[in-house]
Amino acid sequence: MEIDDLIAQPGEWLSGEGPESDIVISTRLRLARNIKGFPFVSRATREHKSKILAHITGRLRKSALGKQLVFFNLHEAEAVDRLFLVERHLISKEHANSEGERSVAFEPAEVRSIMINEEDHLRIQVLKSGFATTEAYEEVSGLDDLIESQLDYAFSPRYGYLTACPTNAGTGMRVSIMFHLPALVMTRQIEKVFQAVSKIHLAVRGLFGEGTQASGDFYQISNQVTLGVSENEILDKVRKVVPKIIEYERNIRETISHESKKTIEDRVWRALGTLQSARSIQSEETLNLLSQVRLGVNMKLISNLPIQTVNELFIQSQPAHIQKLEGKILEEEERDIARAAFLRKRLN
Repeated sequence: MEIDDLIAQPGEWLSGEGPESDIVISTRLRLARNIKGFPFVSRATREHKSKILAHITGRLRKSALGKQLVFFNLHEAEAVDRLFLVERHLISKEHANSEGERSVAFEPAEVRSIMINEEDHLRIQVLKSGFATTEAYEEVSGLDDLIESQLDYAFSPRYGYLTACPTNAGTGMRVSIMFHLPALVMTRQIEKVFQAVSKIHLAVRGLFGEGTQASGDFYQISNQVTLGVSENEILDKVRKVVPKIIEYERNIRETISHESKKTIEDRVWRALGTLQSARSIQSEETLNLLSQVRLGVNMKLISNLPIQTVNELFIQSQPAHIQKLEGKILEEEERDIARAAFLRKRLN
């Protein structure tokens, strides 16, 4: 399988079929793990990184998991390929832009993936559609057990799994829920959500995780504390908070559908009309317009556009995807023209 093959088959997490998927786009669980006997990546030389990568990749290929995974060497990859994988949420921006031997292994469905030599030796990820913490935890736990049967993790009876950054030690588990919250943004209630979650030590991030700004009314909420708490305690905290945010967003959607229906209809249809007719459009504007269209689909103001199509367009309209679809590297102005043509074709 080649990277280009992913363009025609969007990941399972974009299907729009998971629980509460009108508001929760995806659930991601990520585990940070390191291998005993090797220095952390931040202290590793190029030779160390090469040995770590060879050790991990060799064990994974020989395991029962090996035949299910696609292995991709990031050190040798073109910049557009690395950005493409960031847009797919298969690797982080840090992993794409760092130096030395590193790679990613993932399933074609993009549910399970493993970053090798990111901040830690291993970042084990499961990405599911909708609000699916139970299913995601079962999958990531099983994947972790399988990998641990092949590799000797760095573990302390006192501190748990040892990680390069102390904030990831202990369970090493990050639970991240991606929301689409256009009504909260529209009514300027989103700050109340931020304030509430920060008080219970949850972090708010943008579409592409840590260090990114919110785009298209997408926000990721994740736990900050991993040390001194169990996996179940982390999951319980997230499970208590997420339904409240979902209810808040739904209530506001219900209110504006009664009190400002014509205004919302106009906003939604103007957004769709622009996407269907624009001759040049930037990625940021595209995300914002698609956000309005997605709201319109979920509020049943637009009836002939599948939610999966809208979800896919959020990713497929990103810079690396547009260049992949065109089959060549494009300047920004050329990308904007190609993006507009692609959107017209998909939405008309």
